[in-house]
Parts: sequence; structure tokens; C-alpha cells
Amino acid sequence: MKFQVLTLFPEIPQAFFESSIMAKAVEKGLVSYNLVNIRDFAYNKHKTCDDATYGGGAGMLMLPEPLALALESAGVRPSDAVFPELKNPGKRVIYVTPSGKPLTQELAQKLAGEPELVFVCGRYEGIDQRIIDSYIDDEISIGDYVMSSGELAATVIIDTVYRLIDGVISCESLDEESFSDGLLEYPQYTRPEIYRGQAVPEVLLSGHHENIRRWRLRKRIEKTLRVRPDLIGKNRRTGVYSEEAEKIIEEIQNGNGSDKDY
Repeated sequence: MKFQVLTLFPEIPQAFFESSIMAKAVEKGLVSYNLVNIRDFAYNKHKTCDDATYGGGAGMLMLPEPLALALESAGVRPSDAVFPELKNPGKRVIYVTPSGKPLTQELAQKLAGEPELVFVCGRYEGIDQRIIDSYIDDEISIGDYVMSSGELAATVIIDTVYRLIDGVISCESLDEESFSDGLLEYPQYTRPEIYRGQAVPEVLLSGHHENIRRWRLRKRIEKTLRVRPDLIGKNRRTGVYSEEAEKIIEEIQNGNGSDKDY
């Protein structure tokens, strides 16, 4: 998969692409990237990329012309009113903004199937609506809050997506993660067996794989009920959970406790 990031501050995503698991994915050829500095396309000697908004109001808005030229340098072309489906074959252009649709694991899975994602990182009060209308495929938000850095928001989305690409992370790790089947992840432990008086649960030391599986499922359900009951309600309505999971949910809600032995 290829990521292109259009930004006024390329040093921010640069650090991410050169670190940790992402750096290994790039080295293996699983991921490639291109950072486009929008200032390179500014048309005056001061490299100005923002101006006041029409109609008044606080803050500045990113100018459309440098951003459009930056997008076109990345191989993105404006929408075609006659053949909109031919706009940008093989590319999906994303503007990260608090007013976009929320990022979810389901959306990340869909984006991971794209051959190329192009991110527009906003600053100031955002970008000119005409750029959104002409070039952007998706407006995506990482949460109900406002940040000053579109680069950080884009990096969050990229991190959520690239780890789903085949070969980046083991399939087993992905299968048991939070949200993988409508539940949050179970608690995990490592050495030492006793840490400051707190012991690892005995079931995890038993070597009994079926008991461990059942314990982990119950702990996932307990945590989801406690932290994200909205997920339980939504997924029960849509029939996501197995018969076993549904039974455990009923047990917990009927007060049968959280320290069930296996």
C-alpha cells in the first residue's frame, strides 16, 4: 500500500514512517510513502498558504491554489462532472477533520483494502470548501474533539490502517484485538508470576487451552459491559455475538459474578 501525505509540516509524519513497525513495513516493501510539502506550491516569495475567511470570523484558512497544485503533484485530479467514477482510479483522497465521519475499525478495514491513500492535513481553520468539493473522497474524524495538527490525526488513521495489511502484524494478533468481534481485549500478563503481591490468574498458568479461551472471552465481555456497554447493545441487536458469548452476557447481567472458575 502507498500513503501520500500532504502537509505544511512533513517532519511530523516523517518521524512516524521512519520508526518501529512502520519502518520495518517500509523496509519489507509492504508500505511505501511520499510526503508532499504544500509550501512548495505556494506562489509568493513568503510561501504563504493561508488567508482570512470570507464572511469574517476568527482564524485563517488554507489557500486553495497551493493545496490543489500539491494534490495534482501527487497524481490526484479534480472530480469530473461527466465521469465522476474516473476521478482518481486507485487512489482514495482523505481530508482529516473533526467534522468528518468517525474512524472505526470497520472503516479502517475498508481503507486497508485500497492500493493508495492520499491524506490532506488541515491547519488553522481548515481548508477551502472548493478543494473538498473537487478533490476529496472522504472526510474522516478521529474523535469528537479539535486538534491543531492535521498531521497527528492523519498519522492516527495511517497507523490504524497499515497494521491491517497482510504481513505487517500476525493474523493471530489481529484476530484477538479490541473490536475484532464486537468486544474489547482481555487482560494480559507477563513475568514475573507475582508482582508486588499481585499474582497472575491461575487459569493462565494451567496450560488448559480451552479454559484459558473461555476465561478470556468472559473477561472481554466483562470489560466491554463495564467500559463500552453501547457496543454490547449495538452488537446484540445485529446478532454479532456467538451463542456462548450471549450466554455469558446473560450470566453477568443476572449477577452471576466475574470470578467464575474454569
